[in-house]
Amino acid sequence: MTIHIDEMYLASTLSQLVQIDSTNPSLSPDGAGETEIAAFVADALREIGLEVSAWEIVPGRWNVIGKLAGAGHGRSLLWNAHMDTVGVTGMAEPFSGALRDGRLYGRGSYDMKGSLAAMLAAAHALMAAGVRLNGDLLVTAVADEEHASLGADDLVTRGIYADAAIVTEPTDLAVCRAHRGFIWYNLETLGRAAHGSRFREGIDANMHMGRFLAELEKLSQELRQRPSHPLVDVPSLHAATLQGGTELSVYAAHCRLQVERRTIPGETVPQATAELQTIIDTLSEKDATFQATVTPFFSREPFAVAEDADIVRLVHHLAEKRLKRPPAHIGQSFWTDAAIFAAAGMETVLIGPTGHGLHSAEEWVDVDSVVDLAYILADTAVNYCR
Repeated sequence: MTIHIDEMYLASTLSQLVQIDSTNPSLSPDGAGETEIAAFVADALREIGLEVSAWEIVPGRWNVIGKLAGAGHGRSLLWNAHMDTVGVTGMAEPFSGALRDGRLYGRGSYDMKGSLAAMLAAAHALMAAGVRLNGDLLVTAVADEEHASLGADDLVTRGIYADAAIVTEPTDLAVCRAHRGFIWYNLETLGRAAHGSRFREGIDANMHMGRFLAELEKLSQELRQRPSHPLVDVPSLHAATLQGGTELSVYAAHCRLQVERRTIPGETVPQATAELQTIIDTLSEKDATFQATVTPFFSREPFAVAEDADIVRLVHHLAEKRLKRPPAHIGQSFWTDAAIFAAAGMETVLIGPTGHGLHSAEEWVDVDSVVDLAYILADTAVNYCR
């Protein structure tokens, strides 16, 4: 059986995807969301011949699934890409979809409409070749990965499941087997408001936060000295936002800090939170007026998959066959929806195209690498769903 990726179909589809504004409205107030791009993807999947489901999660935010039903006695596979993008401030050609010297330009071309086009082109090739899979193939395009992953969360909440998943985030055609997670914290030091002249009455929440920040810097340095994960390095943290006080001649009653803690596989929210609480407890023991609270308000788990997992070994083999070289195995510092699918029990791996300009003023994807990705995806479906 010969599977042929229609490169003209792929390039045209990719250009049209980039020309659709799908800026995440949670990141940009005037963001278009996924309504238009979801309709485009749903139509493309129907034209290919897949069973299509599309639904609105919250107003303007959509998920789309195309299903190539198998014969019913094979392993199932899920392909995933997100449809939303970050904002376009400072971009000269955010929605051009222009192709120059093998590179296609525009917001989302690399992150990750190139991957979405590769999934559509791979499904198109499977149908054109008359491939009959034993297990189901699910082609998923989701909302909101760039902010809170409403889309991937919604998929698994609805019970949508496959034996394995390939998340097609950009990896420069390397096999990605791990990435870091993150935890967002609200911290607050409590003082006592008083007139600036009445130092015996006031307790300065800002000064107390300064003490906490000094200890937080020590923890930050200590994290960097811990044993590193072989693919994603060491954990880290940073003080992201800081706000305290109301006016110049008043002791600050409150000081509020937001901290981001990046986690590596094996770390947990309770463990990381305990490290911050220890700082608070130690400072409180030294000074009875020191009062502070720490609250994790949003988190995402780190991700890791074993090198000998079936889907990893198969993707590695087929990537090596296509690229004529063994693909590197890497980890990523950033978080992806892969962690959600893995936590739902799917054996998950990442592989995606080559490009440049993630979240920057000039973004492009190498079209040949998108073609390579499409072949790898199609071949993986044939070999896995049997």
